[in-house]
Amino acid sequence: MKNKSILFVLALSAGMFVTSCSNDDNEGETIVPIQGKYNLSQRGTIVDGKEVLVDAPENAAGCNRDYLDLRLSNAAVIGDYNGSDCALTETAGTYVRSHNDLTITVGNLSSTSDIMNLTNKELKIKDKTTGVITVYTR
Repeated sequence: MKNKSILFVLALSAGMFVTSCSNDDNEGETIVPIQGKYNLSQRGTIVDGKEVLVDAPENAAGCNRDYLDLRLSNAAVIGDYNGSDCALTETAGTYVRSHNDLTITVGNLSSTSDIMNLTNKELKIKDKTTGVITVYTR
C-alpha cells in the first residue's frame, strides 16, 4: 500500500511538472523591455549559415559611437557623430514593437527588423528587407 502511494505521488508530481511548463512558452518572444539608449557596435550578415559581424563602419574614429535611443513614448532618436569635430546629428522618429518585430519610422522611411537578441546589455536586430544584422550595446 505504501509503494502504491509513493508511485501515485511521483506520477502526479511528474504530470504537474510536464504540464506546467508547456503553457509558459512565450513563442520565442523576448520579454526584456526594449526602451533604452543603445550604442552602435557591430554590423554584418549571415554567410554560409554563420553570422559575420565587424565593428560598425558608421562610427567615426575618435568619436563616441552612434546610438539608437528608444524612449518610453515610442519616440526613436538616432544619434550620428561625424567629422573631425565629432558633431552630433540627431534624427527623430518613432518605433513600434510587435512581438519580435521592431519597426522604426523616420519621416516617410520605415524599416522593420527581427529582434534576434534582446538582453539588458544588447539589442541585435536583422533587417527583414536587406538581411543586415546590427548589434547595439548599452
